[in-house]
Amino acid sequence: MALHFSKQEFLQRKNKVLKSMKEQNLDALLMFRQESMYWLTGYDTFGYVFFQTLILDNKGNVILLTRAPDLRQAQNTSNIENIRIWVDKDGSNPANDLKNILEELSLKEKKVGVEYEAYGLTGRNALRLNKSLESYCNLEDQSELISKIRVVKSQEEIVYVKKAAELADSALDQAWKHTKAGASEAKILAEMQKAVLEGGGDYPANEYIIGSGHNALLCRYQSEKRVLSNTDQLSIEWAGTFKHYHSAMFRTIPVGKADPKHIKMHEACLEALNNCEKKLVPGNTVGEVFDIHAKTFDDLGYNKSRMNACGYSLGSTFSPNWMDWPMLYTGNPYKIVPGNIFFMHMILMDSDNKLAMNLGETYLVTENGNERLGKQKLDLVIL
Repeated sequence: MALHFSKQEFLQRKNKVLKSMKEQNLDALLMFRQESMYWLTGYDTFGYVFFQTLILDNKGNVILLTRAPDLRQAQNTSNIENIRIWVDKDGSNPANDLKNILEELSLKEKKVGVEYEAYGLTGRNALRLNKSLESYCNLEDQSELISKIRVVKSQEEIVYVKKAAELADSALDQAWKHTKAGASEAKILAEMQKAVLEGGGDYPANEYIIGSGHNALLCRYQSEKRVLSNTDQLSIEWAGTFKHYHSAMFRTIPVGKADPKHIKMHEACLEALNNCEKKLVPGNTVGEVFDIHAKTFDDLGYNKSRMNACGYSLGSTFSPNWMDWPMLYTGNPYKIVPGNIFFMHMILMDSDNKLAMNLGETYLVTENGNERLGKQKLDLVIL
């Protein structure tokens, strides 16, 4: 059994969920988010793309309903003892198998929470779930119940996040080493991912973002791989990943020479990041962090170039993305506490001048402030 955490850690997590369920008057919780299953039991798979749920009732019973290919996956990676298999066949409806399990647990007419906000629970499967259960028990959306617990990292988790940060630093070393005129984005990307994997890390929950020239202004991965020109710009966002825990970074690297506007944009990003650091302290809200980000850029004349969010929580996440709850946008009332991990990205996309500038780092919130987990310099590096 390849468990990544101690038995005591898993027991504490389960007790926290049961406590929250009691506060919400829940008789059971249906987990569809792979992050929840991994965090609570160690279960590690990408089989959540099919109908799969982990049931926890208020007596502490844990039952996994999944497909046959994930039987041994669950046995080998988790502490789950009760694993049920729904059978693939024409017309099969695993929601009915789930109803039978709930009947075993005497949950008829009881209050059952559901993680509806889950990549594994497609619209069609959610409809099947509701049709099978809505007249049997009282369903309630509890998509954030576990997310609100997971957002504060334990000491065991922080060890993994810091290892992920070391891997992210190593990946940036490779990016700087291989970025030059005539280099291919594919080579840079390969060397960065190689650094993480050879360092003992994992695949990230989403693709690294890499783009040069006009593609440097994109905030998502796309499949074009350019060769860098004599004068160019390269934007890269990546994460070190260890035991599915992420530590992300973001940079734009001018190639050959920097446009004077690049230099001014980098100065603005650095100022905004420093101001956000000062706000990222216990007691403030994440909305306040975004507001200082926006004010900094707006005061410097970059209102049209900035984004409407400046980061998000990071933790153990699965495809299709490493972004976790909550996000840093205006008005978000989540209060920052020690043990939070946040990736803060300062993004400027100047479409008129076709210039990009990005600066992003991951932070651990401490008792009195925060700690930047990456150890690389924040200077504008021109290669």
